[in-house]
Amino acid sequence: MEIPPKELARRLAGGERVWLLDVRHEWEHQLARLPDQALIPLHELPARLDEVTPPAGAQVVCYCHHGVRSVSAAAILREAGFADAVSLAGGIDLWSRTVDPAVPRY
Repeated sequence: MEIPPKELARRLAGGERVWLLDVRHEWEHQLARLPDQALIPLHELPARLDEVTPPAGAQVVCYCHHGVRSVSAAAILREAGFADAVSLAGGIDLWSRTVDPAVPRY
């Protein structure tokens, strides 16, 4: 399950409850990021599920560089009980190209 960048931007601008989870590596997070609430690299996610703490009613949106790792992360989270977890389609790269060009591309 994926959410297009423009739809996520609309939800964020509208004040909808969204909890952003960056599943990239720390060095990627330092280069470019969204106003996320957590950074848990995909390979660490299964062991760090207790750190996924969205507020009640918030949808978890995972993101990565191009949207591949975040699809896996969202699947892991759905299996762990976060039924509405989704991936940001196209990752932060597509976000930068279609929503906010101020977010650096790499």
